[in-house]
Amino acid sequence: MNPRTALVTGVTGFVGHRLVPALLEAGWSVRVLTRNPDKLDAAWRDRVEVVEGDATEPGDVARAVAGADAAYYLLHSMDGRGDFAARDRALARTFADAAGAAGVGRMVYLSGLHPAGELSPHLGSRVEVGEILLASGVPTAVLQAGVVLGAGSASFDMLRHLTERLPAAIGPRWLRNRIQPIAVDDVIHYLVRAGEVEPPLNRTVDIGMDEVLSYAAMMRRYAQVVGLWPRHIGTVPVLTPGLASHWVGFVTPVDSAIAKPLVGSLVHHAVKHEDDAGRLLGDPPGGPAGFDDAVRAATAGVDPLRWSRTLTRVGAGVVACALVGGLLSNPDSRWYAALDKPRWQPPATAFPVVWTGLYGLIAIGATATLADLHETGQPGRARAFGRALAANLALNAAWSGLFFRARNLPLATAGAAVLAASSTDLARRAAAAGPGKAAALGAYAAWTGSATVLSAAIARRNRVTPRRPKESRGGWLRRPTPRR
Repeated sequence: MNPRTALVTGVTGFVGHRLVPALLEAGWSVRVLTRNPDKLDAAWRDRVEVVEGDATEPGDVARAVAGADAAYYLLHSMDGRGDFAARDRALARTFADAAGAAGVGRMVYLSGLHPAGELSPHLGSRVEVGEILLASGVPTAVLQAGVVLGAGSASFDMLRHLTERLPAAIGPRWLRNRIQPIAVDDVIHYLVRAGEVEPPLNRTVDIGMDEVLSYAAMMRRYAQVVGLWPRHIGTVPVLTPGLASHWVGFVTPVDSAIAKPLVGSLVHHAVKHEDDAGRLLGDPPGGPAGFDDAVRAATAGVDPLRWSRTLTRVGAGVVACALVGGLLSNPDSRWYAALDKPRWQPPATAFPVVWTGLYGLIAIGATATLADLHETGQPGRARAFGRALAANLALNAAWSGLFFRARNLPLATAGAAVLAASSTDLARRAAAAGPGKAAALGAYAAWTGSATVLSAAIARRNRVTPRRPKESRGGWLRRPTPRR
């Protein structure tokens, strides 16, 4: 007897590449539709039938579904482009039409838990896709899940990195909304069962663990499970999903385009309205995993202390740079007061605010870059960035000695130019970890570039050191002098 054939789409995604080996183990013959076979998991690539094609092309979809007993639809758009709802709608209709024409016995789709009423654009689109498939005439099981806990899940990665990197945080008030998460292994169990249960279902099925938590509570529980210090989380009513997604993109490796729909979904409660998944599909052996067990499984291969260790090293370097630069500076000297300075030099009051903010951006931006490069499997780039950062901080501190101690204005101008070039290089290297990190270090590069222009202007005005003191205007070149 020939085994049943299951078509799986989205096989390079977080759920899809886990579903394929589970179906193989359950005795299915598996076919996959992919645009790039080279990205398939080597562990099972040679055990499946590969249809190379695009889900937007009706002909490719028709070839993929032909002769399939079950078809898993795991496609959705999370790329930040504004036409995602129309694209998802067209993809779902193309797939449903092809499945119906081919006589596919059942379809299975993974959607999200949601309340009744108006939804965020991305969650609303996923619900609409489920409705299209249910109305296709092909029996369809639409499994609805909340936050999926598993290594590689964008939702879990966001939760994990926010918790590891923010010992204290102020977030939007919907961090208190109710969420019923689920372990990824349990999602896979229900997906496999939905493809083989008799008779085929044509309805939504809510899936999730027994615990109902808020996002803030999940952050606190995550910290407890992995051994971090307690996390303190407050909420405010003014932080929008758009602003929050940019903050997530800066602090974590999750791209802002991915973070935006994830954050947008958090404005809704995500709990089960029906609790019959066990009766319809059968629960996993031992029942659905609890939150703590799911986190332990998801973090078995990760280092939850990487961020704190990296921040300690980078922060020490930045503080040392600031202290050495401050000790070498002498903005109250008669020599500095006597220099002829351009009128466009900013006031002295701008200095402590700007440099304090810049040192903070360097510390956070560099830490995020180093941690994210390691997290995304780029250790070589991380090491190169670390060397470039050390050289930059040394140049930063040395400039004060060239200007205030050596009093060599041409050499100090050259030093400022080298520092600006080094800072620009840091921002360029940080771009490999995300645009937010590059922007943070780009602000530092812009300031050092402006300081180079100011240094050159002062050098031109003071080719011969003036003998009569003048009132100091302070400004960009001044550094804080440590109090004794």
